Amino acid sequence: MPIKNRFAELLPEITAWRHDFHEHPELLYEVHRTAGIVAERLREFGCDEVVEGVGRTGVVGVIRGKANGSGRVVALRADMDALPIHEASGVPFASKTPGLMHACGHDGHTSMLLGAAKYLSETRNFDGTVVLLFQPAEEGGAGGKAMVDDGVMDRFGVQEVYGLHNGPGIPVGTIVTRAGPLQASSDEFDITVTGLGGHAAEPHKAIDTTLVASQIVVTLHNIVSRNVDPLHRVVLTIGTFQTDSGASNIIAHTAKLSGTVRTLDPEERAQMEARVRRTVEGVASAFGATAVVEWHPGYPVTVNDEEMVAHAVEAAKAVALEVDGDARPIMPSEDFSYMLEARPGAYLFLGNGDSAMCHHPEYRFDDEAIPYGCSFFAELVERRMPA
Repeated sequence: MPIKNRFAELLPEITAWRHDFHEHPELLYEVHRTAGIVAERLREFGCDEVVEGVGRTGVVGVIRGKANGSGRVVALRADMDALPIHEASGVPFASKTPGLMHACGHDGHTSMLLGAAKYLSETRNFDGTVVLLFQPAEEGGAGGKAMVDDGVMDRFGVQEVYGLHNGPGIPVGTIVTRAGPLQASSDEFDITVTGLGGHAAEPHKAIDTTLVASQIVVTLHNIVSRNVDPLHRVVLTIGTFQTDSGASNIIAHTAKLSGTVRTLDPEERAQMEARVRRTVEGVASAFGATAVVEWHPGYPVTVNDEEMVAHAVEAAKAVALEVDGDARPIMPSEDFSYMLEARPGAYLFLGNGDSAMCHHPEYRFDDEAIPYGCSFFAELVERRMPA
């Protein structure tokens, strides 16, 4: 059996933790109950250090091996927060908090890292130090950045860092990753277009802001098709379009658009901002209107270190049913990217089977994936820091 036998024994206990977290989802940095339980469990396991309140509500656990001749310090990360989604999964342990749901599997991530922590605390069959990072606010709050900004890497001497995320559509028991860009950056923007309001029957006396904004939408989408290398991946999406008019016989004075840009290359990320601004302002000017772009930088590209990916793939092959070390990158973003900017490391996807996609109200984390995730973390530690 690929997984470590100890995790087959621990599966009912780890699953119970996961179901409890699932019943009590918490948002962003308000993960006080979850973080408290995590800290309590780590102390019960006998971790050498347990520190709370890192990056506001993050928890750090430290486990020292039987020896420390290597001097190596490996960090493992899990996220703890949920989403503002009303659950429709139908599971008996569904969220007890209306409007909140663990729809991205962070309850599973936290439980798997806790399972690995229990095993590593029991065995300590490694030469070095493991640092466990339980972070808040991955879902839009940049909790990973908050922990890095709070000095977690330097304070605990972290040299390399690894994380797992469940992957709907990937068979249970499969682990996939790749060197280089794995997940896209995520930037948001707001556009305010100002024309000249008027009567719909007399458009020549107005500057039709709805028409101008519509032209902006169409022209923005030409950036990807005509300015970006067709072999590269860039996504631009306009998500909202609103005018200040609620009647069919009025030409609106202002219109507001909002959208997102996803890229896999830091240079293209910067270029996209410049292109969006130039396009929006140019189209508006051509019609005699004005437009203002507000740019909101989000998570950077998630870039895996080539050497660390090789180590992670080696560990994965020892415990998984199937491993793909050259998976295609995807365009959703991930704030583990901040940790990878601070230290070399690797992010991987763990198969979650034929479930609804993440962020869907019917999403379900597959508990059968738990032993594979726990085994990967433990195997990675023992291979990176052999006793």
